[in-house]
Amino acid sequence: KMVDPTLAEMGKNLNEAMKMLEDNQRKVEEENEKKYARKDIPGPLQGSGQDMVSILQLVQNLMHGEEEEETSQAYRLQNVGEQGHMALLGHSLAAYISVLDRERLRKLTTRILSDTTLWLCRLFRYENGSAYYHEDDREGLLKICRLVIHTRYEDYTVEGFNVLYTKQPVIYISSAARTGLGQALCNQLGLPLSCMCRVPCNTMFGSQHQMDVALLDRVIKDDVESGKLPLLLVANAGTPGAGHTDKLGRLKELCEQYNMWLHVEGVNLATLALGYVSSSVLAATKCDSMTLTLGSWLGLPAVPAVTLYRHEDPSLSLAAGLTSSQPVEKLRALPLWLSLQYLGHDGIVERIKHASQLSQRLLENLKNLDFIKTSVEDELSSPVVVFRFFREYSNRDQTSHAAQASTLQHPIISNERHIYDTFNQWLGEQLAQLVPASGVDVVELEDEGTCVRFSPLMTAAVLGTEIQDVDQLVDCLKMKIPVLTSTLQLREEFEQEVRRTVGLLYIEDLSWPGLGVVRYNYNSDGKNDDKQEKELEKINTELLKKLNELESDLTFSLGPEFGGQKNCVYIGMVTEDLDVSELVETIAATGREIEENSRLLENMTEVVRKGIQEAQLQLQKANEERLLEEGLLRQIPVVGSVLNWFSPFQASPKGRTFNLTAGSLESTESTYVSKAQGTGTTPPPTPTSSLAKQRLPGQKIFKRSLRSSDAFSETSSVSHCDDLEKMDQRPPALCPGQEQRPLETEKTEEQNEVAQATKTDTEDIQSDKSPSDCTKVEEQESQR
Repeated sequence: KMVDPTLAEMGKNLNEAMKMLEDNQRKVEEENEKKYARKDIPGPLQGSGQDMVSILQLVQNLMHGEEEEETSQAYRLQNVGEQGHMALLGHSLAAYISVLDRERLRKLTTRILSDTTLWLCRLFRYENGSAYYHEDDREGLLKICRLVIHTRYEDYTVEGFNVLYTKQPVIYISSAARTGLGQALCNQLGLPLSCMCRVPCNTMFGSQHQMDVALLDRVIKDDVESGKLPLLLVANAGTPGAGHTDKLGRLKELCEQYNMWLHVEGVNLATLALGYVSSSVLAATKCDSMTLTLGSWLGLPAVPAVTLYRHEDPSLSLAAGLTSSQPVEKLRALPLWLSLQYLGHDGIVERIKHASQLSQRLLENLKNLDFIKTSVEDELSSPVVVFRFFREYSNRDQTSHAAQASTLQHPIISNERHIYDTFNQWLGEQLAQLVPASGVDVVELEDEGTCVRFSPLMTAAVLGTEIQDVDQLVDCLKMKIPVLTSTLQLREEFEQEVRRTVGLLYIEDLSWPGLGVVRYNYNSDGKNDDKQEKELEKINTELLKKLNELESDLTFSLGPEFGGQKNCVYIGMVTEDLDVSELVETIAATGREIEENSRLLENMTEVVRKGIQEAQLQLQKANEERLLEEGLLRQIPVVGSVLNWFSPFQASPKGRTFNLTAGSLESTESTYVSKAQGTGTTPPPTPTSSLAKQRLPGQKIFKRSLRSSDAFSETSSVSHCDDLEKMDQRPPALCPGQEQRPLETEKTEEQNEVAQATKTDTEDIQSDKSPSDCTKVEEQESQR
């Protein structure tokens, strides 16, 4: 039973608040009014104040009101779970505990800090360590750098930067480290960028994502000989990109040789809590400091990162900011203290173990897939799986590819690398969209290029990734591999077809994940650049509209929103049954049709304008002739009426009609005589495209028939028999001078009626022929 009623009320309010924020069942009226609600517009602070329910409702609207992907955000919040509520409760408790009296606060914060530090050191095998809790994961390394500076420069507290000027410090980081880490350290420490040394990774032996230890040794020797002071080395137990671990054992020996501090960070440090730990990661327990990001590993929201370190002088730790005399700052560990107790040792180990099993399950499935190349450090236990699509060449293709690459080495290699980067970027985005619970993302590696990364230690606890999500990811990958290989194979054929087709221009865009980019170029006829650009945009826009109206499986678009070519048609991914020649011919024919219609409209506009002017002149001339025929008296108002009553003047109405087909003016006399509008000249029939070919039932446009050879031969034989039957049903040849009678045969459902009709027609023909001809006909009938 809880003694403090304030704590009971706090827990109750937190549960009600979380329930309200996680409730996504909102009324339809609120969804319709959310865009125009007055309460969403910032205004002055209300004088009377608001209750907690109204404030939480406002927070809920701000969290979910403007999000389109509401389901994915709700899914992310629901997987926070009870342990997340404990972490959030810790922040509320920290605010409440801070108002206690000083003595109680000191005792409580000391207990919380010592418990959490002891649990973490035992959990991650870091003996006799101290802990620093910080919000920014880079802040721990920053404090460690200040601690090392205070340790190596004894007069730094008194003389400051003057000590650093006499002997410049050097901090070594790997080239595979986080982007901007070195610059951030120099900015916060007030050091020039020359104090930061980036160590290259291996190029000949070992992993290409591990720090080159031999090269680092030579660099440190050169710095010592030049009067610099090697200060600190930042190593990786799981690089941010590929998840590889540096040779921590050799690096520790090197640091002891030059009296340097070794700091380790990375996602692979989470595996120190497991029963089996690889030797490369286990060496991290001997380092001087390490940074742990428990929030992402365990799915705990708003918990601080922890930097474990070993140092014997507490005064220097206090000067560097690693410890504080303020009890309130020690309350940073309270959310983590509550969450670790809620999960327990077994719960923490189980979450990390589950993430490792997910990565191992994916790695085993990727080994059985063609055209997928993995980049992992240890195939037996690798928390991070990085893979990419890569098409291996056969022996014959490899020989021709090597010969082509030797001729034009740099363009071939660079273009191929760029194309594979584009395709892998598309693959990663598709997998993340199809299986959002997997947490895959796209990463850029220096040697491999663009790859897809699966790091369940960073995402599984938050997204709730399970084994079936990994299996679904593999199934989606199996579906996308044939599309990638087919598109990659047909890109060159598409380029050749477009370059051979008159009126089409192939646009090389290596950053487009698809079949290619094409533009229809029309004959400008000497138009200026502005008008030509507008006509080109109009034709290609209409061409894109026409192509999208076709019943095909292809995707046609204007390309990416930023960085794409203008006035082009971008064609997306394709399958192996695509008929490239038909596609290119259809694009060219559709473009020509649009161009002809556009020119016809321009010509028609000019013809109509001239026709109107001619009609006005002819009507004016007709009015003058009518005045001469009627006479002057009939034009006087009163006299003309009396004269027309006594002697009516009969005149046929004369008008003009404009024939759009012929482009000429015609008289309307025939219209008044026949009392019907004439159709004029029949327009010529629209020429049919040569692209219209016979398709199988259900076969879409631009698809080749992938039937087997037996089926193809059977279809051919049936088609051949149909042609023979049609030839037999033709009437026999007539003698010269004879008149041919029409032979009418109608298809009915009864075969007897068809045979009777054929027999009757044959007898009629035989009656008109000579006996010899009749004999030939009888022979043909007997053969039939």
